[in-house]
Amino acid sequence: MKSDLSSSNSEAFSLEGLAAPAKLSLKNVTKSFLTRKGVLTALQPTNLEVREGEFLVIVGPTGCGKSTLLNLIAGFETPTSGEIMVDGKPVTGPGFDRMVMFQEHALFPWLTVIDNVIFGLKRKVKLSASDRREVARYYLKLVHLSRFENAAIHELSGGMKQRVALARALAPNPRILLIDEPFGSLDALTRERLYLQIQEIFARTRKTFVSVTHNVREAACLADRVVIFTSRPGRIKREILVPLARPRSMNDTGVSQFAARILEELRTELTEEDGKEEDETKPDGHSLLRVPDSFLADGI
Repeated sequence: MKSDLSSSNSEAFSLEGLAAPAKLSLKNVTKSFLTRKGVLTALQPTNLEVREGEFLVIVGPTGCGKSTLLNLIAGFETPTSGEIMVDGKPVTGPGFDRMVMFQEHALFPWLTVIDNVIFGLKRKVKLSASDRREVARYYLKLVHLSRFENAAIHELSGGMKQRVALARALAPNPRILLIDEPFGSLDALTRERLYLQIQEIFARTRKTFVSVTHNVREAACLADRVVIFTSRPGRIKREILVPLARPRSMNDTGVSQFAARILEELRTELTEEDGKEEDETKPDGHSLLRVPDSFLADGI
């Protein structure tokens, strides 16, 4: 694994980050699945530390194991080997210290907006019903949805549903927020607004964020540090620090430059993978690499 600390700003950022304690650590974490065709290795030995108050984004090709890694951190699955620690304690299952914003909003259509947010607080037994409602209102205000608290879910736009999902994930006050590609189905303008709101929430709460995506501009716009994964079986190939001031826009020059650097790493990875497949299936053939449109999303 390589770490890109090429600029003096990146080096200063790195030293500041290293001074913070590790909120999340992964030590030699692997994951394999048993299929009808045999054992499928999704994740090679992975070592990673995420600092308190850091926004880490994991980028990689589709199927590289990045969502599998997020599920392992969330406690939805157990590693085949290795150990995951939060604040020095092993992860043994799901917990309120780690909440997930899923690819789909996963809201309950029979509940109102505020009741969806309150639902995530029901296991907080020390909170009274009025306290839960107060907490839910605070987070709805944070995502700019206060006036829609009594709306039905079907009355909301796609972006508004994702903001409700974000409020629900934040309401239990997790130490780590895990974000699993929830923006892919949204239009460019809605995504841009959500990126700005997430940066605002990150700045106000200073929670630790871990996100996975295949959108290089999203990664450059949101991350303090980008971890690039290889194709399956996934492993960490490179880390790139993104020491840009916030708030950032998708169209900022600096964001575009970092997005281009991330994309170049992915191009290299896809070229290497394409070469492996060609060696295995077409020894004498020739193929032209085409970078998937999803990497570019809104263009470089």
